[in-house]
Amino acid sequence: MVVVDRKEEIREFLISRRAKVSPEQAGIPSYGELRRVPGLRREEVAQLAGVSTDYYTRLERGSLRGVSDSVLEAVASALQLEEAERAHLMDLARTANTPSRRTPRRPTQQRVRPGVLRLLDGMTGVAAMVQNGRGDVLAANLLGRALYADVFNSAVAFTDVPGRLPNQARYLFLDPRAADFYPDWNAVAAITVAMLRLESGRNPHDRALNELVGELTTGSGLFAALWAGHDVRIHTTGTKRFHHPVAGDLSLQYETLDLPGDEGQTLFTFTAEPGSASENALAFLASWAASPPEPATHTTHTATAGDPAAGSIAAVRSHAQPGRNPGKTEPSHD
Repeated sequence: MVVVDRKEEIREFLISRRAKVSPEQAGIPSYGELRRVPGLRREEVAQLAGVSTDYYTRLERGSLRGVSDSVLEAVASALQLEEAERAHLMDLARTANTPSRRTPRRPTQQRVRPGVLRLLDGMTGVAAMVQNGRGDVLAANLLGRALYADVFNSAVAFTDVPGRLPNQARYLFLDPRAADFYPDWNAVAAITVAMLRLESGRNPHDRALNELVGELTTGSGLFAALWAGHDVRIHTTGTKRFHHPVAGDLSLQYETLDLPGDEGQTLFTFTAEPGSASENALAFLASWAASPPEPATHTTHTATAGDPAAGSIAAVRSHAQPGRNPGKTEPSHD
């Protein structure tokens, strides 16, 4: 388990953001001088933010306790932080002003409300699921489970805690098949780590999150390198490509919606452009998912209707793992 050091987290985040801003970007003339550090110097950030160098140095050493929002906004502007980075800085300041816990807490099992499950099941032709900030899949409709069948059938995607929730980040970094499933695996990996870093800033005492980060840092060199970059990302909308073992290649538009009545839960939907090959592939996948399952020949981690990761409809078939090309070498992530 990773025990988050708030001061170290703040220090490394501010240093990493300062290194990304060149004097030219900040409007500071360099006069061709040789600079010993990448990006801006501390005194230059202080000048741009309208605070003393000593004061900014104290902030960069991790002391955000009692710092006003106006000062944080000035620092964010000086460092040219994006929306997600500003939110992360505010989260770091908020948690710095909150008494720390001796032992990180394990959150109670999240449950998806029956009304949300009915909403998922009513979304025909749309792959939909509900996730929390750690990337645990809390619920999915039939097409959502068919789209992410590799995740639901992955032995490494599941936690050992009661409820057996499949985790997207665990599948992405610890299951070699993920590199086949996501044609843009490197980009998806970077976004996933950035989202987990943002969640860590919001909930530093989430024991399950800290354990997940520790597990992935140990198990994946790439995760460890990306995590050390301190990048953050807000996931809202975009396009994601899949290489599905049943439906083939799909390019789907995703939208996200935070559920206001259920803190920490986000609804993800995936749709295809009308008239596109992806729309045909998604329709084929929906038909395949709705067909009667063949008798299972082995036990897998597939969610069932009674599991937290299942909606109020029957689960995806347990054999949803078509054979791979036996001559293809599965890639390594590290």
